[in-house]
Amino acid sequence: MRLRSLLFVPADRPERFDKAAASGADAVILDLEDSLVPDRKAFGRDAAREWLGGSRSCAAFVRVNPLDSGLTRADLRAVLAAAPDGLLLPKAEGAASIEALRAMAADAPVPPILPIATETPAAIFELGSYRAVGGHICGVTWGAEDLPAAIGASSAREEDGRYTPPFEMVRSLTLFAAHAAGVPAIETVFPRIDDAEGLAAYIARARRDGFTGMMAIHPAQVAAINAGFAPTEVELRHARAVVEAFAAHPGAGALKLDGKMIDRPHLLLARRVLDQAG
Repeated sequence: MRLRSLLFVPADRPERFDKAAASGADAVILDLEDSLVPDRKAFGRDAAREWLGGSRSCAAFVRVNPLDSGLTRADLRAVLAAAPDGLLLPKAEGAASIEALRAMAADAPVPPILPIATETPAAIFELGSYRAVGGHICGVTWGAEDLPAAIGASSAREEDGRYTPPFEMVRSLTLFAAHAAGVPAIETVFPRIDDAEGLAAYIARARRDGFTGMMAIHPAQVAAINAGFAPTEVELRHARAVVEAFAAHPGAGALKLDGKMIDRPHLLLARRVLDQAG
């Protein structure tokens, strides 16, 4: 499942589902959590189940409510029979949360889970445990909204939009936790819908650092995300050249290409680039 762009849509707004799916996003996330007030949860479950049961043009996830909310079992009962492609688990606290969610499903098949892995202070200390459940998750992502409130921080960002040091650390730990588990690292949302330049810089930084996809809050962000996480033609040509060079010299540990030395880490990166291009 390709996960460059994952677009949130409130589950109680079924008139938006098809538009979200037509946005070009690799996946839509029908949100039963933050974007729904309590008295709209039941309607959102019904709307999500009905839409999931039809034909869809992209992958569809459901963001269920947190495990301690008392609402998660009802979410699962409503949507699992309609076979979503994945579940987004908020306020996850490591491998134990993944196992707990799977247990709640009883005998129903559980699709891959994408944990939002940094929304509580305790969650930060469980990031390394996702390696134990790598076969049940399709990535690891993070959030910069709930955690500041949980610890009493006035903001997660500097005035210029950069993350403050504590949250920069959390972002980095999420990145390494995902790669340690062998799954995609998914960057969190960019909150400004009207800042195309800032979005482009945010995407470029995420891809540079090793994230392979990103969540979106508006369809207008999807095209930039898809383009930003796709290898350029220059990158593809170089990656092919690296792979071909090592294929021609299979016993070499290091080679010279275009006047520069390359070794096995360059080959690994080249293969990653080609994999991202499909």
